[in-house]
Amino acid sequence: MQDTPYAQTNPPRRRGGGRLLVGLVLIVILALGGAGAWLAAREGWLRLDLGPMASSSGDVPAAVASEAVVAAASSAASDAVLASTSAKVSALEQRLAELNQQANAAAGQASRAEALLVAFAARRAIERGQPLGILENQLRVRFGASQPGAVDRVIAAAAHPVTLGNLSEELAGIEPQLMGKTPRGNTWDWISGQIAGLFVIRHDEGPNATPEARADHARLALAGGRVDAAISDVERMPGKDAATEWLAHARDWVAAQHALDQLETAAMVLPAPQPLPPVAAPAGQAPAQAAPQPTPTPSPAPQAAQTDTAA
Repeated sequence: MQDTPYAQTNPPRRRGGGRLLVGLVLIVILALGGAGAWLAAREGWLRLDLGPMASSSGDVPAAVASEAVVAAASSAASDAVLASTSAKVSALEQRLAELNQQANAAAGQASRAEALLVAFAARRAIERGQPLGILENQLRVRFGASQPGAVDRVIAAAAHPVTLGNLSEELAGIEPQLMGKTPRGNTWDWISGQIAGLFVIRHDEGPNATPEARADHARLALAGGRVDAAISDVERMPGKDAATEWLAHARDWVAAQHALDQLETAAMVLPAPQPLPPVAAPAGQAPAQAAPQPTPTPSPAPQAAQTDTAA
């Protein structure tokens, strides 16, 4: 015998009563909360302290103003530092320009001194009858452009040296011929010349013009370095034809001395370096001044205290 299964059905649950209960509980809770809030407000339990909030709201404009003042002070300080730095840089540039000008002037003075030393050394070599050596190249470098003729004259004089000692020795050797003491032509002409020399008419105010006197004057002139005066005396002596070679040497010596004088003068008048223009300061920039002190930032604390007091 088989048991026939059958479904057992549960009785339906009542949901309406549960919802009503929940609603009543919520109403009670809200009522209790409202009553508690009313009681707390009445007794002052829920009094809010608005002082800090008011103080905070009052601090906002003060903080903004403080930041603006700080920014302005920082900008002013930065501008002052920049202006001071620019002024210092300009002063340094001016100083560098002055130092450069002084260096150029010193270089010009040194160039003059070197040129004078070269000219003096060349004169000493010429007066001693010595070769120029390396001075020849220095003469061409320093004076070749401005005094080419004088340089060539000095170099030629060094190639064929003539000294005061040489001129004095040559003059002493031809002195008898200069004074006409050497017989020329026949004996009668020589005797006539000697007799004519015994009678010389001179003015009282005029110098002694005898050949012996001129020879003595020429020797003294050579001893004193006045070769021009010695040449003038020799040219006026009776036997001047015998002094052709001596006169050529003497004139070469005089020309060499004149050339050396030209070189020394050129060395002393070398053009000085041109002064540099002053360095102009940038436009709108004043001379270097002390940087202004930054403006102190006011403290917002008193305003906040006033806000708290007002609250």
